[in-house]
Amino acid sequence: MFKKILIANRGEIACRVIKTARRMGIATVAVYSEADANARHVRLADEAVLIGPAAARESYLKADRILEAALQTGAEAVHPGYGFLSENEGFAEACAAAGVVFIGPPVAAIRAMGSKSAAKALMGKAGVPLTPGYHGDDQDPEHLREEADAIGYPVLIKASAGGGGKGMRRVESSAEFDAALTSCKREAKSSFGDDHVLVEKYVLKPRHIEIQVFGDTHGNVVHLFERDCSVQRRHQKVLEEAPAPGMTDARRAAMGRAAVDAARAVGYVGAGTVEFIVEAGLNGEAGKFFFMEMNTRLQVEHPVTEMITGLDLVEWQLRVASGEAMPLTQDQLSIDGHALEARIYAEDPDKGFLPSTGRLVYLSPPVESDHVRVDTGVEQGDEITPFYDPMIAKLIVWGSDRRQALARMRQALAQYRVVGVANNVDFLARLVSTPSFANADLDTGLIERETALLFPDHVAVPDDVWLLAALAELRREARIAEKGAAPSPDRDSPWRLLDGWRLNGHARRTLTLRHGETSQTIIVEPASSGHQLTIDGHRVFARGTLGPDSQLQAQLGERRMRATVVASGERRQVFFEGRSWPIAVVDTLNVGGKGDEVVGGLKAPMPGKVIALIATTGAVVDKGAPLLVLEAMKMEHTITAPSKGVVKAFHYAPGDQVTDGAELVDFEAVV
Repeated sequence: MFKKILIANRGEIACRVIKTARRMGIATVAVYSEADANARHVRLADEAVLIGPAAARESYLKADRILEAALQTGAEAVHPGYGFLSENEGFAEACAAAGVVFIGPPVAAIRAMGSKSAAKALMGKAGVPLTPGYHGDDQDPEHLREEADAIGYPVLIKASAGGGGKGMRRVESSAEFDAALTSCKREAKSSFGDDHVLVEKYVLKPRHIEIQVFGDTHGNVVHLFERDCSVQRRHQKVLEEAPAPGMTDARRAAMGRAAVDAARAVGYVGAGTVEFIVEAGLNGEAGKFFFMEMNTRLQVEHPVTEMITGLDLVEWQLRVASGEAMPLTQDQLSIDGHALEARIYAEDPDKGFLPSTGRLVYLSPPVESDHVRVDTGVEQGDEITPFYDPMIAKLIVWGSDRRQALARMRQALAQYRVVGVANNVDFLARLVSTPSFANADLDTGLIERETALLFPDHVAVPDDVWLLAALAELRREARIAEKGAAPSPDRDSPWRLLDGWRLNGHARRTLTLRHGETSQTIIVEPASSGHQLTIDGHRVFARGTLGPDSQLQAQLGERRMRATVVASGERRQVFFEGRSWPIAVVDTLNVGGKGDEVVGGLKAPMPGKVIALIATTGAVVDKGAPLLVLEAMKMEHTITAPSKGVVKAFHYAPGDQVTDGAELVDFEAVV
């Protein structure tokens, strides 16, 4: 077994590998960019080596610097994690040439599966069922459109070297094909350095089911059952579970055989995943399944497989890479219970899942146990930067069956607290509560199908939330006053008390709070050991304590309750009864403008790089017309016209980096 390994990755997966290595007595070396100098994976590793600037292409994608760090520190092997160089055959070859073990499959297997087109041809020869489509080398746009027309719409354009939903577009008609192809190729080139694409029939109401496979150098190959990864947004997975709901023993055996055949066809060693698209069945019959691709690495969602098998797949990777045989045979593997994984992202679901950046002012995940697990690469106080994937954590739960696992997921999401960046925790809580998900009516269009439930137009703030925010603010003010008066030698001084005492007067004040466009005024009056709070003419006695951890123990009238109220700037994030509410404290003395006076420009929603100008200067465009494309956090974001108008000028050219809030376009609305 290795004595020391280097982890050629960052964030959550680097921390995950360090955890297993430490348990096995293996020393770890982290690599980091300038942006990650204080990152959690750097803090956890035994050693850490700086490999370059913040941009991934100048650090985590620099194979020579990573290998230099491995040799410099005496690491015997490199674990690539997922993403970055994990499926890069050149990096695997360089490791071998340097005498460093690559903890992954052989170079030949990476090469064979690295191209989706070549992989499908190989799988066809091996008898693995394929999705109807064009997987050839002719990349002429007209030829690709003709192939799409012949396949029949809708079709899916996919980057041959892609993954993670990047370089992928669903096309509904021939008229939309050229624009979608251009965008797909551009994103594929940017993400993978290769704009080769394939075109496939888009399977209506498909399920995305993948099989975890494992091989060793002794010729053994097994599968560790399936995961259902159908719940996706923008072709990226959001929720995963194992085993797949409704999977029969016969179908599991058939898909397992196909996955093992695929692995054997390329001489696979280590952890890999064979992904399939499964048709919706008719009349109670199971639909056909088709090979989609093979990921020659550990997957983001591997924890659900670990939870139902009781195995540590990273440990298996390390043992197989060191030459050992796999610990178990196929007959010794079994499924125990059900597991769900939710990906916690710094993103705003209400704004098209736009990634968010900033400092994690407050971060409190649910307590881990035998049935709740949190895999994360960040801690409270860390930064979510614009340079990498905006994942905060993976929340994994286990239950004896799907019903229990789902109940535990709902409870765990209700306990998750994130303040400082926009996040998808509330969205995930709504998602796992939808009838479709609860009843396992799964397909890749579930989120679009449940739009009304997942993105409600307006949800009124409950009175309890307004009152809890007000009470927390009063307790916070009292704590600040007490701290300020603490040095006073007179402990009985009235100046130490915030009890509303007035000379010949009656204490009465108002607190103005806001949620979105809704404002709420609360009248505050002192009362014995508490306050009288009046909201919309209704008077409530309130008292409570606010701890240093932002936990509020409150009494409203005769009811006692708990909440978490986190102060960040003017915002008071209220976590109550499984939901979070951003409540702003309004400064009624601020007589500034409304903040809407500046017109005529379109601003960058986050830091990024301009990669294409779609419209032309002087053009008259309709509302919603694409103007330019911004790349940030590994994804493309199209800036569109807010109304019909004229594009007066662009402030940046393709390739330019822009900051959050930068004016991108001079735009003049027309009637």
